[in-house]
Amino acid sequence: MKKTLCILLAVCICLSAAGCGGGSYGVKVVQTLVEQDYSLGFRTGDPTAAYVIAAIETLTAEGKVAELSSKWFGSKIINFKKNARALEKVGMPEPRDFIIGVDINSFPMAYIANGEYWGHDVELAIAVCERLGWNLKIQPIEKENVYVELSSGNIDCAWGGIAINQEDIDKGRVFQYGPYVHNDIVIAARDGSLIWNKLMLSGKKMVMSSTPEALEALNTDEKLSNRMGQITRLAGGTTECFSYLFSGRCDTVLTDSTAIYYYNAH
Repeated sequence: MKKTLCILLAVCICLSAAGCGGGSYGVKVVQTLVEQDYSLGFRTGDPTAAYVIAAIETLTAEGKVAELSSKWFGSKIINFKKNARALEKVGMPEPRDFIIGVDINSFPMAYIANGEYWGHDVELAIAVCERLGWNLKIQPIEKENVYVELSSGNIDCAWGGIAINQEDIDKGRVFQYGPYVHNDIVIAARDGSLIWNKLMLSGKKMVMSSTPEALEALNTDEKLSNRMGQITRLAGGTTECFSYLFSGRCDTVLTDSTAIYYYNAH
């Protein structure tokens, strides 16, 4: 009898800790809505691609890519080929401005902090430009406008949380390098939450970014909106969504799996 009471008491304590968040700031996936891959996109036939790819493969061989992956995500989720002699084969290019187009809503790949562009992809692009002797410039773009931005010359490379339209790749309108990381758009909850799957989302509060991509992801599950209790769209993006989650102002967030890697590592 005493043994049974001890077991029940232990279970109650565990459930109580879980209901309060358990002091953990970890995040878990509850439901996957969209699967996608991030890549770099270049104008088809543009020699710029060869230099950038060579620099990335050289940095990968030297361990820089693994270093940045561990820094941002806590593990080596970024996958590029490595070739220590890649730059030797293509030679060094002439100095120039190199303009990348980034999705500033793709934290932690690319975003704006204190008025400056930052993120994993931005930091890697800085390292690439340092190796090539180029001057990096950054231009925010919409993901669906990659081909237009490249073909107009507004950017030299789409790079910063970009999932390139497969039709543009298939028709040869965009040259793809990658993919270099897989990213799911998911619904996530705190590790200490008792929400484990989509059946437990009924009546729960969720926050999400106000971007069109987030709304499209939500609409992939027609019954989801009716199942949830309250859905709030925030203009502050991923960081504001997680602020709501960690402060207990919501039960779940609609976010990217790369963002979950970031928050679980920090």
